[in-house]
Amino acid sequence: MQTLSQIKEVLATRGLAPKKSLGQNFLVDHNLLKRLVDSANVQAGDLVLEVGPGTGALTDCLLDADATVIACELDDGLADLLLERYADRAERFSLIRGDCLASKHQLSPALHKALDDRTFKLVANLPYGAASPLMVLLCAHERCLGQFVTIQREVAQRVMAKPNSRDYSELSVLVQAMCEVERIATLPPQCFWPQPKVTSEMISIVPRDRNLAEFAALESLCHALFTKRRKQLGAILGHDIVWPDGIAPTMRPEQLTVQQLTRLARTTTSSKLK
Repeated sequence: MQTLSQIKEVLATRGLAPKKSLGQNFLVDHNLLKRLVDSANVQAGDLVLEVGPGTGALTDCLLDADATVIACELDDGLADLLLERYADRAERFSLIRGDCLASKHQLSPALHKALDDRTFKLVANLPYGAASPLMVLLCAHERCLGQFVTIQREVAQRVMAKPNSRDYSELSVLVQAMCEVERIATLPPQCFWPQPKVTSEMISIVPRDRNLAEFAALESLCHALFTKRRKQLGAILGHDIVWPDGIAPTMRPEQLTVQQLTRLARTTTSSKLK
């Protein structure tokens, strides 16, 4: 497993440095890297998606667990480094250059082709910019068996937030509607290089019985509601709908539980959203 001095040396040799614009803060705590892999219960033969592998510290752990890794790296310099580093393990390591997402609602064509309709787990120290849309997308991906990720605490709080709290949001509802979320560990800035200015969280997102057919309706509803979260439901949706039991048009979006929003989504259509 790579040490911090080794990471610095290999980057310096190639004239590379962490890019703040890409959210490159490399997780260098070996115990936490191992804990993430253990929490994901990575077994020999598992297919693992790693987004933002950096210099390969987590990749080493995944390959040592005999997983097959598809890595997605946006930074060309790091992509070259990774291809060279794992040239002798090409049968279990493949690399997608570029963004993991084609849009907020779709994986990149190259990544979609690489996954090839196989079941997989996401195990990653996620770059900040990709975290929220990728997590939501994979919650509704029928082949994704779970997500085990390190993200900024601010994002983790939104993922795990409950109704009537400041952090409760569209992200909270969409993730919790499809999956069980648990905190694995809290990571202070000292666990990373370079050190970020914020604390991070390691969380697991494991699917339960998902109703994928209803997800699009719930997503449309949540987007409409939480962009106007201070308004009453009736003012956002109109009053000509049948309100499910326990939901009144005078309520505000942040007051509704995930279960209530799911029921409300069944009675509304995107054509009624204002």
